Amino acid sequence: MNITHLKYALEIAQTGSLNKAAENLYMGQPNLSRAIKELEASLGITIFDRSAKGMVVTPEGEQFLQYAKQILEKIEAVEAIYRDGAPVNQRFTISVPHSRYIAEAFACFSKQLDETLPIELSYREDGALSTIQLVTDSECKLGIIRFSAANSRFFKNLLDEKGLSYEIAAEFDAQVTMSASNPLAGMAEIAEKDLKNMIEVAYSDAFAQTETPSKKNGKKAGHDTSKLILVSDRASLAAILLLNHGTFAVTEPMPAEILEKYDLLQKNCSGKAGQFKDMLIYRKGYRLTELDNLFITELCGKKRKYL
Repeated sequence: MNITHLKYALEIAQTGSLNKAAENLYMGQPNLSRAIKELEASLGITIFDRSAKGMVVTPEGEQFLQYAKQILEKIEAVEAIYRDGAPVNQRFTISVPHSRYIAEAFACFSKQLDETLPIELSYREDGALSTIQLVTDSECKLGIIRFSAANSRFFKNLLDEKGLSYEIAAEFDAQVTMSASNPLAGMAEIAEKDLKNMIEVAYSDAFAQTETPSKKNGKKAGHDTSKLILVSDRASLAAILLLNHGTFAVTEPMPAEILEKYDLLQKNCSGKAGQFKDMLIYRKGYRLTELDNLFITELCGKKRKYL
């Protein structure tokens, strides 16, 4: 069975005549009759009953012709799409930590896409371990994971084990972020002990995935679980910091205009924050696309601006 034979059968069914169908198809009647017999033999069914009145479709032939019509319609649709050249599908998928500079890089990247062509973008914020799994499973082509510099060896070993390529996207000293009305706001620099009576606000996806397998006294490293508020987005984190003056969060450095807009400030804190790394990851053997490189260019620009 081939596509041409399907067209022959549909033409005969439409005209009800072998001779008329052969005429419409610009071929000899004996050749058309032979093609239909070959089609019926390959399928093991009788598509047409031959009679003095012409070619009559059998019940099993009727069912076959319905499938044949659907097949040809799909083929014609594909041919129509690619007749003038295959359209460029602007597809981009990435999983990242909660980050102002990364989100802004993605927004600027998306504005540069060709709006006359199909666009399919996926931007999700998730913890480091989830992002690693998403990239490993090819659900996201790119990922950015964030971890404490003290855990570099653990994550590099994990990425090697998963067969992922990686490169540093950014390094920064984390900051303690709080409301300008926080009782500690007047201090030039704060120590970890100063935060003892404060409530930490943290992202639930990052908190749920411990940065290393080790736990101390059953608690997540770096968090006092007795004074903790978990959130899922940056807007909630900012609102809580602003309205609850007894809270703080450990975040990336933020530009002055953002801090001023939300009436926030940032402090260095020895022992609490420390250095963090953002690592760009993708599967080994994956070739970065033009869209990937366009996003990375924007990412580098926002990193220089913010970090």
